[in-house]
Amino acid sequence: MPIYRCNACGFVSEDAATPVGQTTACSRCGRASTVYGTVFFVEKLVERYAAAMRELQALRAADDDEPANQGAAAEAAATAAGAGAQFTDVDAQNTANFATAEQHLPLQAWFAGRKINATFDYAQVDTTGFFDDAARLLGDRLDLFGELIDRVAFAYRKGHGWINLELARLPQKDAQAVNQLCRTLYGHTLFGRYHYQKPEKIVRLTLQTAPAVRRFFEGGWLEWYVFLEALEACKAVGRRQISCARGVKVTFPNEDLHELDVVVLPAGRTPVVVECKSGEFQRDLDKYLRLRKRLGLERQHFVICSPHIADDQAGGLSAMYDLTFVNLRLLRAHLQTVL
Repeated sequence: MPIYRCNACGFVSEDAATPVGQTTACSRCGRASTVYGTVFFVEKLVERYAAAMRELQALRAADDDEPANQGAAAEAAATAAGAGAQFTDVDAQNTANFATAEQHLPLQAWFAGRKINATFDYAQVDTTGFFDDAARLLGDRLDLFGELIDRVAFAYRKGHGWINLELARLPQKDAQAVNQLCRTLYGHTLFGRYHYQKPEKIVRLTLQTAPAVRRFFEGGWLEWYVFLEALEACKAVGRRQISCARGVKVTFPNEDLHELDVVVLPAGRTPVVVECKSGEFQRDLDKYLRLRKRLGLERQHFVICSPHIADDQAGGLSAMYDLTFVNLRLLRAHLQTVL
């Protein structure tokens, strides 16, 4: 009989009414859960059990070895864990299954193999909320909506609680698009209040006080947009099995701490790291050069994404530094060449 396990609350149940591969509401918490065939489900449990046993054996061997051999044993344990870790099927429309510890295991094993400790916030790749939808709306029309992002971010920095948008100066079609965007973002609770004064063509917006919303407008929208573009790039080139994360905190053996904005690891490939810079990045170039080398990545796999640089500027910066620079227009095409 088909079976499912809820990633949100851990509830396991049989479900004879839902076809295998479709989603059903969890009987305990109501979250959407994928239904699997029982044989397939048990096979995956056995695979993970075997992987955990291999990792445990490697760790025990590390304890028995001399200190000089402990690094090799740890790397062997990481390799064993990575071999048994399950990559996730790419589905840009429903990535709730990304927000699990299991989905992050291949990336964790890759970092551990280089003696780097990686810490993940699984909720950073859960698209059941509205942040990803809002990011797609903003990024796809950044030429028109970029001013709104800048105005909101500036208001947050200055401690203002509201902004007014005068739409009369815009062409009619653009004014309608901006007004519709504000109404949509209000519906997604990204604004505390929305009011449109039709005679004056003024949109009045009250800002949300929630820290997550402030982080979104101050740069989080770009990380979400890059993450979604990476998923689309994987699908376009047939990379169906991946491990992905946002906001990865990595600690090197000398205890240096860094945060990686977006990381995507296709099965059997090299991971791609994308640093998202909605503001200035010039003063951080040396830091990124050192970070790329410490991660052991080629320049094509360490990307600086800035929506404010032109195509020719991106090419010039990439020629000057051992890094790859892209804007939003160039992003997906580059990712398709390296994922």
